[in-house]
Amino acid sequence: MSTPENPAQQPADRRTLLADTAIGLVAAAGLRGLTHRAVDAAAGLPAGSTSYYFRTRTALIAACYARLAELDLADLDRDAPLAAQVPADRDAVAAALGALLHRWLTVGRERQLARFELSLEAARNPDLQADLHQAGLGSRALAAAVLTALGARRPQESADLMVSWTDGLLYDRLAGALARSRPAPDRTELTATVRRMIDAALAEP
Repeated sequence: MSTPENPAQQPADRRTLLADTAIGLVAAAGLRGLTHRAVDAAAGLPAGSTSYYFRTRTALIAACYARLAELDLADLDRDAPLAAQVPADRDAVAAALGALLHRWLTVGRERQLARFELSLEAARNPDLQADLHQAGLGSRALAAAVLTALGARRPQESADLMVSWTDGLLYDRLAGALARSRPAPDRTELTATVRRMIDAALAEP
């Protein structure tokens, strides 16, 4: 088995490259296109590079989960910086998250499609369930922090609802039965939808 061509390159950098490449392959061809050899070729690395860092397909998919979570949180920090200084205003939060959803439905759509497809694999492979669970903690923690600032009495419960609704909206717009017939994503409409989600998440039972 070949080792990486440049031993001086840090494994973390190579791992990131391989995870990004694997995510791109899944976005383009689905899970059927995800093999160690295909990742090597797409990344422009010697044969055996992917299996050197990720011995099994399960390990490679787990790396994709972690990388997808990292990229999504980076988008939040860049487009909706709600973690460092959470604005205790529903309209401001809705506008920030509406902009983020617009990004994920347009320039980030392929990555989100890959995330959905990769996530389904955990339903079939119990060895991936803990990795998928871990990858989902960051977004829920951030949602709980935002909702706490907005006055949620049960922020974790409300956060779980917000994340579920957001995932449902993304799936419906990207891969649902009416996805191809819907108008292009509109930030104003998405912001209004997010505001309704926030109001519902904060409503008293």
